[in-house]
Amino acid sequence: MPPGHPRFGKLEVCACRRRNVAEQVRERLFSLSHLDELKDLTFETFQPRGRKGLGEMQANSLEQAFNQAHYYAQNLHGWLLLQGNYGCGKTHLAAAVANFAVSMGVPTLFLTVPDLLDMLRFSYGAEDTTFEARFDEIRNAKLLVLDDFGTQNATSWAQEKLFQIINYRYINRLPLVVTTNLSLDEIEARIRSRLQDPELVSDVRIHSPDYRRPADDTGHSELSSLGLLGNKTFGNFVERRNEELSSAEVKSLEKALKAAHRFAEKPKGWLVFMGAYGCGKTHLAAAVANYRTSLGAPPLFIMVPDLLDHLRATFSPNSHVSYDRRFDEIRTAPLLILDDLGTQSMTPWVREKLYQLFNYRYNAELPTVITTADTLDEIDERIRSRLLDKRLCKIHAITAPAYYGAKRRTKKR
Repeated sequence: MPPGHPRFGKLEVCACRRRNVAEQVRERLFSLSHLDELKDLTFETFQPRGRKGLGEMQANSLEQAFNQAHYYAQNLHGWLLLQGNYGCGKTHLAAAVANFAVSMGVPTLFLTVPDLLDMLRFSYGAEDTTFEARFDEIRNAKLLVLDDFGTQNATSWAQEKLFQIINYRYINRLPLVVTTNLSLDEIEARIRSRLQDPELVSDVRIHSPDYRRPADDTGHSELSSLGLLGNKTFGNFVERRNEELSSAEVKSLEKALKAAHRFAEKPKGWLVFMGAYGCGKTHLAAAVANYRTSLGAPPLFIMVPDLLDHLRATFSPNSHVSYDRRFDEIRTAPLLILDDLGTQSMTPWVREKLYQLFNYRYNAELPTVITTADTLDEIDERIRSRLLDKRLCKIHAITAPAYYGAKRRTKKR
């Protein structure tokens, strides 16, 4: 080649040996990947709709992820990001992509991120390779699959090496599959910005529960307390016509019941039930949740004091989940039902967390049901301003007193 040509002065494999060299590269990457241990994780062995009894929304998200991964494996264009909780099927789909690519003769490197970092560390003292050679081998793999991104020890060195690998593949538009149980907000900013490029990255979120749990799992979040209210339905809600309530009190119950039923059919905007303790607010909120669950779309039903306890628990050294991930799980829930707003201790920290939660869902216009025994004047003014937005929020005040059964109230002489 003449001086100035991009290939001038570079060694090239002789054409007669290229096939053998390519085969050696494939075999080496395959051995480094330990894909022989994952040979059973293929598209054929994956259940696209999940196990029996999975909710409709959860099964749909799983099927969409399966279809997206299968399509990606056939063309290896851009990046595939698989997000979801533990046991939802991310690793199976990522390994299926890798096994399919290997069967098509594509040099593929499949690594969990902690193993990748260990591989780089060990190469410093290795006799058969150098750090530079191993690093170049990883970032230049024809297809790179990084499993369990975010489980690594996030030292400065680890963060820098991961960024260098991902940035190199980003600049050169090399195929990459990433699985993670983290939200994007928990990922280092430079890497996050590249994972959010819509022109390159196909972001797939899997909402199904842990496949390793018992088969009768309802699909509810571990935060949900709906299991305690499984008997609260629209069918057994008592309108209390046999009680000596005023016409206004009866009408407030009727309106609230109709509003809850409409919302359950088509969740949109915010629905707020206000009234005294025992008037039926929680029953209606739970009825909405149980109805949506019966349709295969279980919401996140949680009492506000419990919500705050779950957030505080993430600060414990023994917590298996970070605060950011827990808070993101709550605020981004497709349907969030918050029971007993106002019963919690209103410390400055509590006020700020609740405001952040409400403000996020307000801006995103995410369907939300709220029950409270407080009056509007007692609610934090920042939250109150959002509840008063009639374009998004419908407030129903239940004026009936607490319900203690079917016993009639008698008038005093």
